[in-house]
Amino acid sequence: MEHACGKYADFEGLRERAVALRREGLSLRQIRDELQVHNKETLQRLVEGEPPPEWTKRPRAKDDLRERARKLREQGWTYNQIQAELGCSKSSVSLWVRDLPRPEPKCTPEEQQARMNAGLARLHTSRQQEREATKRAAAADIGELSDRELFIVGVALYWAEGTKDKPHTRRECVEFVNSDPGMISVFLAWLDLLEVSRDRLHCRVTIHESADVAAAEHHWADLVGIDRSALGKTILKKHNPTTVRKNTEDSYRGCLGIRVRQGADLYRRIEGAWYGIVVGANSAT
Repeated sequence: MEHACGKYADFEGLRERAVALRREGLSLRQIRDELQVHNKETLQRLVEGEPPPEWTKRPRAKDDLRERARKLREQGWTYNQIQAELGCSKSSVSLWVRDLPRPEPKCTPEEQQARMNAGLARLHTSRQQEREATKRAAAADIGELSDRELFIVGVALYWAEGTKDKPHTRRECVEFVNSDPGMISVFLAWLDLLEVSRDRLHCRVTIHESADVAAAEHHWADLVGIDRSALGKTILKKHNPTTVRKNTEDSYRGCLGIRVRQGADLYRRIEGAWYGIVVGANSAT
């Protein structure tokens, strides 16, 4: 052995002293300093077979959690309940209690499903309330629009959704089509701001032939503020049997198209205003 000579030649004598010190309750570090043995392997051999004193044992941080987890499991708690109670990971809970018998279910599968459905319903309601609260707060932030703000909104709205003139197709007309009643309402308010009277508007509905056409016509006529008879002839979309329609709910009302008669001059004003918005936005950056 490398310690059979030299500094550690009297190994057995060192071992007797080390064992005695160990039994007196000294730690390895204290024995090292006392005997001046700084080789870790040698130090371990000197006290081999002697248990460390209790005061040197470090308690494991999760021992208490483990004991609590086992007691809760014995009381019939599920992994999820124990995890929520102790604030630890589910994998740790499984490791600590997997040798214990699974608790007997306290309700039938049907009752478990009902509880799950109720929980999901509460979660859905809570999330929906959060959505609605966010929307209400955002709506309140807008408040009343000035004439200038409404004008700019209307120009941007038209340029996004309305008919536009193309170099290859000269169409200096004002025509707006949309299925969203809110969009139509804003567009009508914008036309009112520009003093475009209702008698200059030609309105007609576009809708699938299988929908409630009469209800849609009444809906859009009421929104515009005209009699149903003042609407143009409704355009019916033929049903394509190869496609699956998703807009089949009772609230489906198709689209409303609004064309301003003698609207070439208005169209030019819209296009010019839009380019002004583009220039203004770029200069702001």
